[in-house]
Amino acid sequence: MNVEEFDFYLPEALIAQTPLAERTASRLLTLDKATGALGHHRFTELAQMLRPGDTIILNDTRVLPARLLGMKADTGAKAEILLLKQLEGDRWETLAKPAKKLKIGSELVFGDDGHGKPLLRAVVTGAGEMGAREVQFQYEGIFQELLDRLGEMPLPPYIKERLDDRERYQTVYARQEGSAAAPTAGLHFTTGFLEKLKAQGVNIGYITLHVGLGTFRPMSVDKVEDHTMHAEYYELNEETAALINKTRDRGGRIVAVGTTSARTLETVSSHCMEVNGQLTVKACSGWTDIFIFPGYTFKLVDALLTNFHLPKSTLVMLVSALAGRDHTMQAYKEAVAREYRFFSFGDAMFIY
Repeated sequence: MNVEEFDFYLPEALIAQTPLAERTASRLLTLDKATGALGHHRFTELAQMLRPGDTIILNDTRVLPARLLGMKADTGAKAEILLLKQLEGDRWETLAKPAKKLKIGSELVFGDDGHGKPLLRAVVTGAGEMGAREVQFQYEGIFQELLDRLGEMPLPPYIKERLDDRERYQTVYARQEGSAAAPTAGLHFTTGFLEKLKAQGVNIGYITLHVGLGTFRPMSVDKVEDHTMHAEYYELNEETAALINKTRDRGGRIVAVGTTSARTLETVSSHCMEVNGQLTVKACSGWTDIFIFPGYTFKLVDALLTNFHLPKSTLVMLVSALAGRDHTMQAYKEAVAREYRFFSFGDAMFIY
């Protein structure tokens, strides 16, 4: 299967640069995965599309202010790193710029303590492909407090506008620190809208998947099957596992909010027990590099709420696996024609 099969025309003007004033004010394109039928709605109409007994699964990861702007200690040249994954203690996996000038042993400095000394130092201890660098941090005090003080939100490169309110790149239910990017389908929800869903009998469960390097790396292969995903950490607790089992037993749908929730649920499905012919989900955690593309059979996800994604991306492939490639490409063509807003701060799509 060729990566080019997942390409589509996207005018740059449709890439949303800023969030809407109201989280729930976005538009919602619906796609019937069986028939390909499309519908055009407001996001708040999702409440009428969910049924009592359905369960929506939200990714409660919280984005770190992971973009650090500093300089090389020896030359004063500008440099930046993006924190991706804590490896051990103060050693982190990062993306670095300019990577070619940041060799092993290079030292970076960030901030000023008011006495001419940096608040944070980072020494490059390992080098990988496409700008990946392992760094060891050195500092006094509490790392998280320094990160809150010095770090910026790691907005995707296609967003050129400044984000004045950091919390608009966090979901209202974000609580587990550790992501390098937001699970953006969840940005449409408010606490009030979630309470409305609960009141009408929709269950809400939480999983965690810390979004990492895979989000920032484009596919560099021609064949879909040749792509390898970067591993990301996930957790499913006992409460959500029990809720999933109860929902399935009673005939409700499991609705993944975002591709991160979908990937976590499908990862979890490989850790299930079969009891009397039924899949029984258990609490678990670990690392996942699951890559979902057409030909994959979903085991837990019945419906998906997601944003509109980059051409030729693994996320478009995941959507195509659920809805079918032809249905998905037609839906994206319609979204472009009707000028839906794309990507992180854009509109939403509900595949059922």
